[in-house]
Amino acid sequence: MTAPHPLAGFWKIDPESLYLNHGSFGPSPEPVSAAREAWSRRLEQQPMRFYCREMEAELDNATAVVAAFLKTQPDRMVLIDNATVAMNIVASSLPLTDGDEVLLTDHEYGAVKNIWQAACRKANARMTTAVLPFPPATAGTVQAIEAAITPRTRLIVASHVTSATACILPIAEICRMARRHRIPVCVDGPHALAMLDINLNELGCDYYCASGHKWLCGPFGSGFLWAHPRRLAELKTPIISWGGSIAGRPASWKDSLQWLGTRDPAPLLALADAVRFFTPERLREYRSYSHSLLVTARQQLLKIPGIGPFCTPEESDFVSMVAVELPQSPGWKPGYHGHPDSLQTTLREKIGAEVLTGSWNGHRFLRLSAHLYNTAEQLQACVAAVQDILAHEASLQTSAHSPKDS
Repeated sequence: MTAPHPLAGFWKIDPESLYLNHGSFGPSPEPVSAAREAWSRRLEQQPMRFYCREMEAELDNATAVVAAFLKTQPDRMVLIDNATVAMNIVASSLPLTDGDEVLLTDHEYGAVKNIWQAACRKANARMTTAVLPFPPATAGTVQAIEAAITPRTRLIVASHVTSATACILPIAEICRMARRHRIPVCVDGPHALAMLDINLNELGCDYYCASGHKWLCGPFGSGFLWAHPRRLAELKTPIISWGGSIAGRPASWKDSLQWLGTRDPAPLLALADAVRFFTPERLREYRSYSHSLLVTARQQLLKIPGIGPFCTPEESDFVSMVAVELPQSPGWKPGYHGHPDSLQTTLREKIGAEVLTGSWNGHRFLRLSAHLYNTAEQLQACVAAVQDILAHEASLQTSAHSPKDS
């Protein structure tokens, strides 16, 4: 049995669970959880002082830490609850009219699709989809998106790292292409934060939406919206509140986004502590360690009959999250959000493993995540259980097609 990673003790994961789904809901290490709790206690001790005199300055301080991590200026970024809220702000701010189009890829997250479908319905506009090559490759991906552009395209929305298919899209190249067409780009970036090196000033997008609770291990309820300076003046919140600085500071484009009514800003403030926790050395260690675990697990999975590499054919195509394609069992029905594949349920019941399974464009997939608290034995146990369950599914399929006794 291999020893846990030296940093694993910072996480207090339920010992009865094989938690292999950090990509959906990533828990925080203890120092980040403690920081979030300390901010909440400070609020409770004197709410008037905190809200009316301290909060905005503390948000500025936390934003400066996160902005430095992403190589950008704090005045281009606002801390916000998560990527979904950030994307809703972009959708509320984009001036769409009758016949306009918003272009997404076919790998986009379901909630993102819902946001833009609603925005397009409201404006009598249309959401269109670029079908990427399977599996995606840099040149083919950019070409597919460019081919889907029309004279009515007003925005391109693309994931930095896709959720279901777990592939890294060539965002910088997509942005360069979009600039030639003078079309803004909004990046859905929750999975890229900490998984990849990000330089927001050089990436070339107009908007970047992210959540802190993925690979950066920030608190649940932490994230940000970044916008290029040319877009800041047009940003407006879908949630109407006071709209100004509660501390009486000079007006800022962030005012309506930072005061959304009475809420606990502790997760936003503790996002800075997540950045501080992941020193450059720890960040490199997380990436290397998790990638090594997943490379081995993926190699073992690909030896199981019927399992394929899905959208990441090479080991260099992923970092700390990888998906493989599963065979479709008898009676299998596509299911993803809220209706998990039977394999997900069976793995949880059989060995306590939390993984993501589901469907994408008619493909059945299993997605594994790994972080510093995971072990090789956990992933091996999951692989062995997958092999047993799929073998059982195959035997049922064989029995269903075998001649009946006369």
